[in-house]
Amino acid sequence: MLVPRQKTPDLKLPTLAHGAFDLLTESSERGTVICFYRGLHCPICATYLTEFQKRAADFAERGVGTIAVSSDGEERAREMAEKIGADTLRFAYDLPLTKAREWGLYISTSRGKTSIGIEEPALFSEPGLFMVTPEQSLYYGSVQTMPFVRPHFSELVGALDFAIKNNYPARGEYTGAV
Repeated sequence: MLVPRQKTPDLKLPTLAHGAFDLLTESSERGTVICFYRGLHCPICATYLTEFQKRAADFAERGVGTIAVSSDGEERAREMAEKIGADTLRFAYDLPLTKAREWGLYISTSRGKTSIGIEEPALFSEPGLFMVTPEQSLYYGSVQTMPFVRPHFSELVGALDFAIKNNYPARGEYTGAV
């Protein structure tokens, strides 16, 4: 289980147009928002990533980098980036499912073709959204068991404004006896 204020797993993946992504060497002033998505087969992911793309500049204005990550290969990741008109949002691909598990993501099995007629991979990770500090500690995390009901990027931008203004710490860090 990931714990706020503690180091996250490493994450090093190829991207479509920005060289290798390495969380360890990310240089954004206030951290990075990492959006793990199911893959090209997911129509809800396309809608969600479209909103993420629209908000990438808002995060950048606040000193926060953005990246979308999936276990899809390069070709499917490129199709998704093109589908949503990505021009500023980075896309990483080839996420090993063992790494997805380290991040606490749920893994699903294929149900065949989706409602948009695209075959699901045999195994793929379900969605997760994380904000990681420049020191690579967890600031915010949310994981889903299904593609539905995901955090809104506009709310995350607003929460980020509050956190910056008030020097608000990551919460949920207690791991002792209860």
